[in-house]
Amino acid sequence: MERVAVLGAGVMGEALLSGLLRSGRTPADLLVAERRPDRATELRERYGVDVVSNLEAATRADTLLLVVKPQDMDALLSEIAGVVTPATLVISLAAGITTAFIESRLVAGVAVVRVMPNTPALVDEGMSAISGGTNCDELHLAAAETLLGSVGHVLRVPEKHQDAVTAISGSGPAYIYYVVEAMIEAGVLLGLPRVTSSELVVQTLFGAATMLRETGEHPTVLRENVTSPAGTTVAALRELDDHKVRAAFLSAMEAARDRSRELAGGA
Repeated sequence: MERVAVLGAGVMGEALLSGLLRSGRTPADLLVAERRPDRATELRERYGVDVVSNLEAATRADTLLLVVKPQDMDALLSEIAGVVTPATLVISLAAGITTAFIESRLVAGVAVVRVMPNTPALVDEGMSAISGGTNCDELHLAAAETLLGSVGHVLRVPEKHQDAVTAISGSGPAYIYYVVEAMIEAGVLLGLPRVTSSELVVQTLFGAATMLRETGEHPTVLRENVTSPAGTTVAALRELDDHKVRAAFLSAMEAARDRSRELAGGA
């Protein structure tokens, strides 16, 4: 089996590492690049993997998972460019960084796949959208799908859609948590103990999401099934409409998309 290196062992990097191990890869198949000695020791003890420098990881691995912050990508590429060959598959998980940006800093012919993941990868329920660069073929994309599939679902999209994907699913968990926070606080305001309110909201969220996935029904249909004429739900939804919550969500996601574009331009 080819050797995979995870360069950047933050939350997402560790999620990928643990997911790959759960999917059947052995510690010998994996490398991790981490600069901080205490973090390197933690990862080595927890997962039994070899923790090395960026340069060594790029030299020894067949596939590189670049899981660094967008502002750190240029420096990382400068560090490893001399050892990355056209035989190496490079998979980037940095928001806003284009395949063209990465290709321009590596030797000609390197296959680059751009990925926008999200944090539910930590519980194997991630959503990853992938796009191939100039030198990618079906085998490269399939390899990326297999790797990202170890922590959730994978969808291929044209790269021009990646900024929108960032706004919807990349940042999306934060919007859901924001709504959950508000609903829990509302429960407390209405007199419920916080633990009771939390359990009610979290299970309601889980159940609603499961219905969306399992039934295949349009969310409008499912919403209408809960909304009786002149009932409690329609009263609440009217308040949301009066406060332009739907419009606020649209504006928020446009702002996230625009910021993704800015990150690309400033890389």
